[in-house]
Order: sequence, then structure tokens, then C-alpha cells
Amino acid sequence: MFAAKFTAELANRIGSRVEVATDNNLIEGILSTVTADLALVIDVSSGYGGNVKIYISVDAINFVRFPVAA
Repeated sequence: MFAAKFTAELANRIGSRVEVATDNNLIEGILSTVTADLALVIDVSSGYGGNVKIYISVDAINFVRFPVAA
């Protein structure tokens, strides 16, 4: 039940800057896509090269933070 509400809230925030914490990583980027099982965060770096797509299992997420733009 909580997972459905969690993914629905994430889906409402698609396009926002996000920090996602798992047991091993802190992923920062833009929330791109959310399904019942996966969240896609695009790591947009200021350097040269392409953007990195990071797929995260919703079950592996410990917390999500939406930082305020400075």
C-alpha cells in the first residue's frame, strides 16, 4: 500500500531535481520516469559528455529529497 502512494508521489514530481539514497549510493539528478518497480534518474553533470541514466529499484530506495534550488 505504501509503495503505491510512494510511486504516485514520485510520479507527480517528474522533472524535479532529486537526491535518492539507497544502502550504498546517493544519486543526484533529475527524476525522469517512475513505474511501479523502477525510478529513472538522469545524472546531469556540468562537464562534457552525455548524461548518465540511473535506474533505481523502488524497493531499494531508503529516502528521497527534493533540494531547493539556490
